[in-house]
Amino acid sequence: MRSAVVDDLRTIRDWLRYAISRFNAAGLVYGHGTERALDEAAFLILAALKLPVDELEPWLEARLTRDERLRLSELIDARVTTRKPAPYLVGEAWIKDFRFSIDERAIVPRSYLGELMLNGLEPIIAATAEVGHVLDLCTGAAPLAIIAAHVFPGAEVDAVELSPAAVEVARRNVADYALEDRVHLLEGDLFAPVGRRRYDLILANPPYVTDAAVAAFPPEFAAEPKLAHAGGTDGLDLVRRIIDGAGRHLTKGGHLIVEIGLARPTLEMAYPGLPFLWLDTETSEGEVFHLEAAALAKGKRPERAHRSGGSA
Repeated sequence: MRSAVVDDLRTIRDWLRYAISRFNAAGLVYGHGTERALDEAAFLILAALKLPVDELEPWLEARLTRDERLRLSELIDARVTTRKPAPYLVGEAWIKDFRFSIDERAIVPRSYLGELMLNGLEPIIAATAEVGHVLDLCTGAAPLAIIAAHVFPGAEVDAVELSPAAVEVARRNVADYALEDRVHLLEGDLFAPVGRRRYDLILANPPYVTDAAVAAFPPEFAAEPKLAHAGGTDGLDLVRRIIDGAGRHLTKGGHLIVEIGLARPTLEMAYPGLPFLWLDTETSEGEVFHLEAAALAKGKRPERAHRSGGSA
């Protein structure tokens, strides 16, 4: 069967149609940089062929060698049978123009916060010169830390990650961008590795999925490290700790920006005294919040967070 497919399908257009049909028939789930079968198939094919992943049209009629066709057949079969996200199968993920090496030791890079930084934060952060020190919590494969280093070219970036395996993936990405002198990887739990250091900007894309949602994950999301998703009963265990600890690590005019998924109502109920500013993208609304250091100093700490304790 595979031999017949490899012999019959000759162009990228042929393989794109075939992949889409296979993906639709299998009922695959997306969300690791793509949202539908067409985009998933295009990414998998272009990445496997080492072509620009954002340029499909120029290559549609390109005829492939037999080795290339065999490679695509294997990848499409693997996507259907293993249900692993396409980035794991080809070893790379993208946030806009930034490429990151990735494997199953770390969550697949994707972030509304990263898109926001690349689109410009001028409305809330007046000038990049004002950001000299950045902290990226729950860095994973370090995509936000690397993007921050480019957006704020004069800044030093500390990137904290609890998982030693994910730190290894992050180390490769930092090296790929030759940022070892500016992006410092720290292994540990949230603020614990940074001591008393203060930052002009704290970023975080922490685990924020509820326990119930994690238990019901489709195979694509279950393929990622559980630690990178699990946010507790309401998804906000880590988010609360970040909010409660950030004030002690921000400079006087510092900023906190955190991605929290769809937990906005729960968060606003937990912190009625905080003036959250919600930062939207073209495809998200109310999933990333901004707080200034002054607001954190004045905000009322929720009773539940006070009782739960934990290091910060």
